[in-house]
Amino acid sequence: MTEKAATAPSGSKPFSAFERMIAWRYLRARRKETFISVIAGFSFTGIMLGVATLIIVMAVMNGFRAELLTRILGINGHVIMQPMDRPLDDFDAVIKRVDAVPGVSFAIPVVEGQVLAKGNVGAGSGALVRGLREDDIAKLQLVAKNVRQGTFQGFNTAGGVAIGTRMAENMGLGLGDRLTLISPDGDVTPLGMAPRVKSYPVTAIFEIGMSEYDASIVLMPLEESQLYFNQDNKVQSIEIFADKPDDVDALKKPIEEAAQRSVMLTDWRQRNQTFFSALQVERNVMFMILTLIVLVAALNIISGLIMLVKDKGRDIAILRTMGATRNSILRIFLMTGAAIGVTGTIAGVVLGVVVCLNVERIREFFSWLSGTTLFNPELYFLSTLPAKMDFNETFTVILMALVLSFLATLFPAWRAAKLDPVEALRYE
Repeated sequence: MTEKAATAPSGSKPFSAFERMIAWRYLRARRKETFISVIAGFSFTGIMLGVATLIIVMAVMNGFRAELLTRILGINGHVIMQPMDRPLDDFDAVIKRVDAVPGVSFAIPVVEGQVLAKGNVGAGSGALVRGLREDDIAKLQLVAKNVRQGTFQGFNTAGGVAIGTRMAENMGLGLGDRLTLISPDGDVTPLGMAPRVKSYPVTAIFEIGMSEYDASIVLMPLEESQLYFNQDNKVQSIEIFADKPDDVDALKKPIEEAAQRSVMLTDWRQRNQTFFSALQVERNVMFMILTLIVLVAALNIISGLIMLVKDKGRDIAILRTMGATRNSILRIFLMTGAAIGVTGTIAGVVLGVVVCLNVERIREFFSWLSGTTLFNPELYFLSTLPAKMDFNETFTVILMALVLSFLATLFPAWRAAKLDPVEALRYE
C-alpha cells in the first residue's frame, strides 16, 4: 500500500472514515494482488450462490408441500368418519348434527370403490370411483372451479361420470364418450362372484392439478354409486371438512359426540403421515447439505484474508507506526472480510427472490432448451413447479450466511492485529 493518506490518530473512533477507507482499498484489485482478488471473487460468488440456492430450494419444497396439501385436502375430507357397529344408513341425520359442530365447515357422504376403467384406447387402468352428490361437489371448490369440459349441473340425474384430464387423455375420451367400469364385487351367481361391468357417458372433465388424482379419480352420482357397489341407501364414510385443518384434533371429540353412534375417526395427517413425514425429512436434509455451500464460501474468505494479511505485512507496519492501534487493524480486516460476506448475501437474496418469482418460466425455458420435460408431472404429482417463500426461513438463511461470514473474518483479522511493526516486516 502506498499510503498518501493522513495519519491515523490513535484515539480515532471505531469504524472511522480512516478505517473504512483502508478496508475499501484492500477490497480493490491491483495488478500484483490479482490472485487474492480471484479468491475474494470466488468467496463472493460462493456465498451468493449458496444463499440463493438455499432460498430457492426451500421455497420450492415449501411450495411443493403447500400445493400437495391444498390438493389432497381439497378433494379429501380433513376427518373421515366410518361406522363400527352398523352401516351408515342414517347418514343424512348424522351429517346434519356434525354440520352444527363449531369449527366444521361441512360434511359430505361418500361411497368409494376400486375399479378397472377402460376407455377408447389402451388396456385400461385402475381407478377410484367416488360417489358424490351434485350439491356436495359444488362445495369442493378445487373440483367445481376446475371443470375443463362439460358441467356438473344436473349431475345427479345425468347418468354419467366425471373424470380427470389425464384419464381422458390416456384413454382417448371426450364428452359423450363412454367409460367402462369393471368392479370385482358384482353379483353372486351359482358359479361364484361375477364382476360387475357397466359403461357410463362422460359428462364432465376436470383438472385438479395433481396428476395422480387427474389420472385415477372417477366422480359418480351418489345414488348410482350406491347401486353399482351394492350400498343400498347407505354410504361407506362421511368426510368432514374443518375451517382450520391443523386443528382437527380438537374437533374429534365433538364430532364423535355429535354422531351419537359408534364411529371410527381418522384425520388427514394420519392418512398421509408417511408422505408428509418424508417431505419434512427431505426438506431438513436438503437445508443441511446446502448450508455446506455457504460454509465452503466462508472458508474461502478465511484463506483470502490470510493471504491478504501476508501480502500487507509492510502496510500493517506502516499503519502501526502512524498510530493505528491493534483494534484499528482488527476492525479494518473485519470490514474487508465482512464486506465480501454482506454483499454476497445481499446478491444471493436478490437472485433467490428473482428465481422464486419466475421459477415456472425458468422451468419452461430449460424444458424448451433441452427438449425434455423437466419436473415431469407423472413423477412429481403436480403439473407446475411451485415456489413459496417463507419469511422466517429466508431470514434464517440470511442470518446464517452473515454469521458464518463474520466468523470467517475473526481469525485473519486477529492475526493481522497481533503483528507488531517489526514482525510485520517479515511478511513482505
